[in-house]
Amino acid sequence: MCGRFYVDEGTAREIERVIRGVDLRMQKMRTGDIYPSQSAGILTCHSQQKNPLSAGPAAKNSPALELNEMHWGFPQYQKKGLLINARAETALERKRFRESVLHRRCVIPARHFYEWDSDKNKVTFFREDRPVLFMAGFYNRFQDEVRFIILTTQANAAVSPVHNRMPLVLENGELEDWVYDDKFTEYALHKTPPELWREQEYEQQSLFFV
Repeated sequence: MCGRFYVDEGTAREIERVIRGVDLRMQKMRTGDIYPSQSAGILTCHSQQKNPLSAGPAAKNSPALELNEMHWGFPQYQKKGLLINARAETALERKRFRESVLHRRCVIPARHFYEWDSDKNKVTFFREDRPVLFMAGFYNRFQDEVRFIILTTQANAAVSPVHNRMPLVLENGELEDWVYDDKFTEYALHKTPPELWREQEYEQQSLFFV
């Protein structure tokens, strides 16, 4: 799963570098640790291309992304708390998620995310080869707020010693395909995320898993 992630001041600059024509509509992204229910900068389809809350087919012409502020977690009407993650492997089978996965996909940029091991030590996961990792997700409107969920998948070799689930991490070149290309969706939902580095609070050096 993913229950907390971190954004720093360089995240927006890296987004501008890797995504052509991105529209950074937010004047300033929230930085620091991001918790469920808090707002974060989320990459979506450009509002001039398609109404991001419509249920129509994704736009295909001249893809561009924009950064919008959304709150993390879908409300649960029958019980307390928020739904913050969805299993990528079964998201299209869930009635509550299917329409959003088909038509309202998004990307959550972060410097790193956290998991906790069996001894409750906080473990940080990040990409050693680039300053930002991009997590796949989807969103919807609830009353007056737009909210997002992070998709998770089976943990790869980097994360599995700590947790059996991890965010569905996209490569830089897959971001527009994830948001716009409906044919890419099924592949992405079953892809194996790239390997990551991890750092634990009691360790002084990062470890890379292959």
